[in-house]
Amino acid sequence: MPQVFTAFASEVKVNEETIEGLQFIEYSLAKNRQHVGAIGTDERIAVYFGLKTVTGKLRVASINATLDGLLQSNESFSVSARMRHGEATRQVAFDECYMEDKAFGLGAEGHAETVYTFTATRVREE
Repeated sequence: MPQVFTAFASEVKVNEETIEGLQFIEYSLAKNRQHVGAIGTDERIAVYFGLKTVTGKLRVASINATLDGLLQSNESFSVSARMRHGEATRQVAFDECYMEDKAFGLGAEGHAETVYTFTATRVREE
């Protein structure tokens, strides 16, 4: 049975500060993988793995002064997300994060939103 978490009951913190106005959090984890081929054949005989990269995005209604400050200061920070639905919870933590960029948008008949992109050394899912 799939676990469905709701944004209403969930919470995201940056350095233990709750991010107010958060619209969504998303992240991706990618592993660098290289194939080793045998001489004289077109088949793979092995695979080796290299760098693992973690990239995340936080979309906030309007702006967030803390996240803006991290973009300007180049300081390391942590992100933790506690997703909930009823009694079920899941914790996701990002270690040694750095702010990558910021994109701001304001559309007609809507409110401003800012997307903050960050990278992390690792992600831990519990």
